[in-house]
Amino acid sequence: MTTIERPRAATGSDFAELARRITEAGLLARKPGYYAVRLSVVALMLAGGWTAFLLVGSSWWTLAVAAFLAVTFAQVALVAHDLAHRQVFRTNEPSARAGRIAGNLAIGMSYGYWMDKHTRHHANPNHDDLDPDVTPAVLVWSTEAARNRRGRFNRWLTRHQAWLFFPLLTLLGLSLKKDSIRALRAGGIKHRGLEAALLALHLVAYVTALLVVLSPLQALAFAAVHQGLFGIYLGMTFAPNHKGMPHPTGSEDFLRKQVLTSRNVRGSRLTDIALGGLNHQIEHHLFPAMPTPNLRRAQPIVQAYCAEIGVHYEVTGLLESYGIALRHLHEVGEPLR
Repeated sequence: MTTIERPRAATGSDFAELARRITEAGLLARKPGYYAVRLSVVALMLAGGWTAFLLVGSSWWTLAVAAFLAVTFAQVALVAHDLAHRQVFRTNEPSARAGRIAGNLAIGMSYGYWMDKHTRHHANPNHDDLDPDVTPAVLVWSTEAARNRRGRFNRWLTRHQAWLFFPLLTLLGLSLKKDSIRALRAGGIKHRGLEAALLALHLVAYVTALLVVLSPLQALAFAAVHQGLFGIYLGMTFAPNHKGMPHPTGSEDFLRKQVLTSRNVRGSRLTDIALGGLNHQIEHHLFPAMPTPNLRRAQPIVQAYCAEIGVHYEVTGLLESYGIALRHLHEVGEPLR
């Protein structure tokens, strides 16, 4: 496992200077027109997908609808991500209301649970003890965690986790639902009753629709394709961002902690749409409230500034980023092989 080197002395003003340049470029300004179009398109995709589900009815062609809805659910999740970061609305209340509709009601994921988890990730990305995204679970992301694995099955899983990464992503959608229910039962989430009611409404409506419209076998196949592809898409959106990057020690200043633990993925505006702008991960971590379309414009400013102050700026191709993540998983499991 690599760690970030200690920052040089007197780096406190580095981020302030970058923030000044970004602000002067107008890149923190809201983009209401962009989000009006994006939210409308995603809402139409969601409505169109479920309308197609009803029109196709009890047919195996419904699996094509399941695949479309998997993509749509991932796009809804990316919208919920932007809402949580207040990229869409300036204040918290409208962001939270829209977030609960997108998260709890539309795709069956607790907005409050995910927001809490994601906020802790942003505060300490890739930190072994403080980032919930690298906490040992089904997959482990550090050699030390691999050595501490207990149980024959868990150790076997860690030995082969690189090969199992994409198959395991098929369970991500179900895992988010399970974790959401667990978090709501544990308490500590604002408006817990409302979140629980919206989540229950989604789950009941989803199961009822499948059982009423489809045969039992078709319903099972639909759920498997829909939730499996949703998990793969969502996992492939987040996997390139930090996996295989250095782990902080806690002594870094804000700019270095965010830049050195993150990886950008180069690509066209189509890549921006597919990944919800998260391919500009460095800029997103430095300025989480920056609207998605401004991240691409901020990228050359941030990269040039990092070169100016001698901070490594990681950028790779999309397929290369997956290769790095898989090689890291394989290396982590080495002590158990």
